[in-house]
Amino acid sequence: MELNVSGRNVTVTDRFQEYAETRAAKIEQLTPRVQRVEIKVSRDANVRTVASQVTVEVTVLGSGPAIRAEARSSDKFSAFDLAFAKLLERLRRARDKQKVHHGRHAPQKVHDATGALPVAATNASLADQVMEEQRERETVEVDETPVEIRIKSFPAVSMSVDDAVDNMEMVGHPFYLFVDEVSGRHSVVYRRKGWSYGVLSLDELVEGEETREVSGYRGAATIPST
Repeated sequence: MELNVSGRNVTVTDRFQEYAETRAAKIEQLTPRVQRVEIKVSRDANVRTVASQVTVEVTVLGSGPAIRAEARSSDKFSAFDLAFAKLLERLRRARDKQKVHHGRHAPQKVHDATGALPVAATNASLADQVMEEQRERETVEVDETPVEIRIKSFPAVSMSVDDAVDNMEMVGHPFYLFVDEVSGRHSVVYRRKGWSYGVLSLDELVEGEETREVSGYRGAATIPST
């Protein structure tokens, strides 16, 4: 497994490199087909909150779709721990889905497996830090509203809606662009509430009206629309 660590506006020390290599060894246990792991560390001095100036992004690349996680904190070590915890959870989810796809029993839910365990006392739990990170991202200063538009282009990949949902969950994004292999339309799948997802498509034949339908996941029964 190849490990690449890079930094932007921050120095990647040998100590951090060794720390990342030690932790990254767990990735191969969850996904043996991994080929490369990319860790990007960046510092944004313009962020008003010091506790979220450092961002660490971890991406796992292999024969399947990329799996990615990102987190912010006051230093690169704590940001890496937060991002790595998210990444491991997504790798476990992808592995469990693969087991179910091959006809094995569904894995035990985390809540059922850990519900009876005592809660460890910590200065700041991982969940609290993740929630605080989310709140900081959603906060917009009234007196400062810089508008920034970032444009990225990706290859148009044809896949099923189910595969698009899986890829979206593995990279941790709230939406995912793809080409629907059934209709051939450029589409975007997005996360709704709970286990509900939505798909938006562009169709030149639709004029003034939108078409609606509800379908199951991975062969589940189709629910007729009303």
